[in-house]
Amino acid sequence: MNSTSRITELNRQRKVANARLARLNSMVYKAFLEMEKVTYCDGALSKKHKELIAAAIGVVTNCESCMQWHIEQAVMEGATEQEVLEAIEVAIEMGIGPATVNARFALEAMDQSFKK
Repeated sequence: MNSTSRITELNRQRKVANARLARLNSMVYKAFLEMEKVTYCDGALSKKHKELIAAAIGVVTNCESCMQWHIEQAVMEGATEQEVLEAIEVAIEMGIGPATVNARFALEAMDQSFKK
């Protein structure tokens, strides 16, 4: 499936699921929507910057739907292509960074195994 059709399908699935949760009168879903509204309003950080953060978290957690939604929302809030790219680049570093931290323990285990 190409990326355009994948994004179209993610949007379709989101709309179907959200409509179903609303029809079922899910109190948890209603609370989630309220939390989402409060989370992404302008505050010390602008809505745009919050959406860029969320997009980067989506990259690190491999949530395609999150990436698509929050990038779209960031663009709607005026994010430039360069700003979105830099958010993705931060996510790349944060995804790889923990592996270097974990490698510290691996080095200690290696030393222990080789009795250094």
